[in-house]
Amino acid sequence: MRSIDAPSHPPGAAITPRTRQAAHAFETQALTQLLAPAFATVDMGRSAFGGGAAEAQWRPMLLDALVTAAVRGGGGIGLADAVLRATAAGAAGGAEGATSSAQLRQGIRR
Repeated sequence: MRSIDAPSHPPGAAITPRTRQAAHAFETQALTQLLAPAFATVDMGRSAFGGGAAEAQWRPMLLDALVTAAVRGGGGIGLADAVLRATAAGAAGGAEGATSSAQLRQGIRR
């Protein structure tokens, strides 16, 4: 998997730090939503801390912290990179922007 800092966007298209941050935030949110059901099905009553209401309240924060660390460390699923490529292609406009969705689908299938 390529790092988000790798120049994977079309030449001449500017990726601002704010756009990069938004792409990371989107990937974090998407991964958190994808993993939430897995964490919700864990039987916390058998955990080292015994479960309970307090542990259930902290679970979403734990999940968010784990996913945020993974995405920041380059261990996400590449969604932020795909968003940046599509954003850069759209910003470049013209024929590149028209074919970017097909190119994006090709990148996801690999």
